[in-house]
Amino acid sequence: MPEGGRVEAAGRWLFERRGWLPVPLLAAMFAFRPTGWGPGLLILAAGEALRLLAVGHIGLPSRTRAGSVGALVLSGPYAWVRNPLYLGNILLFAGLGVVLWPSVCFAVPLLAVHYQLIVRWEESNIAARTGAPYRRYLAEVPRWLPRPPSGPTTGTWSAAKALRSERSTLIAIVAILLLLCARASV
Repeated sequence: MPEGGRVEAAGRWLFERRGWLPVPLLAAMFAFRPTGWGPGLLILAAGEALRLLAVGHIGLPSRTRAGSVGALVLSGPYAWVRNPLYLGNILLFAGLGVVLWPSVCFAVPLLAVHYQLIVRWEESNIAARTGAPYRRYLAEVPRWLPRPPSGPTTGTWSAAKALRSERSTLIAIVAILLLLCARASV
């Protein structure tokens, strides 16, 4: 299998399991005692705000575990960066890693590799299914480092879509914060 094929196969495997694979990482992070509450919670809040903004534009298709492809979303944060949900996830874990210092030092690099592999597979999959419009999007919008769009974008943000799609993430964040509070008081 060519190198690109192995990378994409690994990305697909990670994509299909992305809902539970961060759990062992989270467990390892909890080996540290909470210390950096202020900065960590700000970073965590920024990550969830980015996720809410992104899912308010894309909706429930962001929760799929299948390789299916929905409509190409070019509005909101998707006009600035191709992977705002993954960036939001990295910020969530970075914030948690700051609270559970020094776990940020291993959590963020591991997630960066994890999401890079997933994105390589996703981009190949979406390009094969949608063709030229997506290839244009790949050429115009950066993968990881946001930049303002070159022209106006259309699309609307929906609080209902955002909250419906983010329900499980919000519940997980509350549960993690409660565990952090309990851990801090022991």
